[in-house]
Amino acid sequence: MPQSRRYLIISLCVLFAIGLAWFFLRSTTPAVPAAIKRGYTEALDQARAGQPGAARVLYQQLARPDLSPKRRIWLHAELPNYPSSVALKLADADLQHESPDVRVAAINSISGLVPGGQRSLLLGPLLDDSDQRVRYAAVNALLGLSPDDLGLYFGPLQHAIDAWEQDLKSQPESADNHYQLARLHLHNAELKEAQQALEHVLRLAPGNLPALVMQIEVLDKQGQSEAARLLLAKQLKAQPDSAYLQHALGLWLLHHGQSEFALLGLSKAVELEPDNSDYRYDLATTLHGELELEAAQKQLQEIVQRHPADRRARVLLINYWKESGQLQNVQILLAQLEQLNPDDPALQQGL
Repeated sequence: MPQSRRYLIISLCVLFAIGLAWFFLRSTTPAVPAAIKRGYTEALDQARAGQPGAARVLYQQLARPDLSPKRRIWLHAELPNYPSSVALKLADADLQHESPDVRVAAINSISGLVPGGQRSLLLGPLLDDSDQRVRYAAVNALLGLSPDDLGLYFGPLQHAIDAWEQDLKSQPESADNHYQLARLHLHNAELKEAQQALEHVLRLAPGNLPALVMQIEVLDKQGQSEAARLLLAKQLKAQPDSAYLQHALGLWLLHHGQSEFALLGLSKAVELEPDNSDYRYDLATTLHGELELEAAQKQLQEIVQRHPADRRARVLLINYWKESGQLQNVQILLAQLEQLNPDDPALQQGL
């Protein structure tokens, strides 16, 4: 057989094989029903508003193979409020998505869905991701976990932290870079280095409140509680209407066993930013710790009314009502939770 004819036959066979593969892949990719394709905006709005059926339509959209990365990212932002085995499976699948931005969004979802100790098993492999942003997102998600929680990923995390530190030090000086360096040093208990990084942040951006609050934390960890108190007092005197600083004051007093005074700072933060669910949640838990049960319940009710999708507040309110024997209220909230997400673990555990 002439060589040219042999090459022709081989080429035809290759083209035939490619055609078969294309046909097989096309025929095995499930078609997305038109109603689900049209329902993206409605599903996202439902999830954000905490409306009945939100979990089901959120999962439907995330399961779509044809969804753009940008749309997947928006859905992942809502997923932690709708936990279940299905939610975890969807988030885990997107850790392998071709888009680095989607992988980062999935890391953030899993951070909200999974407790720290279990989180390391899912996110540890991303410390070796091919994309730098994904590696750094995995580091951020694992910062603060204990060596026991990190398990096999303790070493890889330290290696990733070292690489990130070198990268930050090689970049042009900026407040953001120094702040991230401080976080990495704090995780490694390198308190002097963290303090130096924070001083650089505040030199470049004197009004950086997160850096100021971290500096107070670092001073505390160095045994300089009085210096921490004076720094916080100085900042509050300069910015008495800063909800961020009032909240920090409340948490600092709480950490130092002064919960009665902590309530003043936490209450002031809520007064200054009434729509901030994190501030209100911390106020509720502190009130509960001071046995002011009714006041704590009212704060959580306010969160649920303002942010119906806030699962954390809803579940804690169920617990608080259960503690005080208000079983009718418990049943109402459980029914609402079931409407939102019938597979919620809180329902499965018979909360």
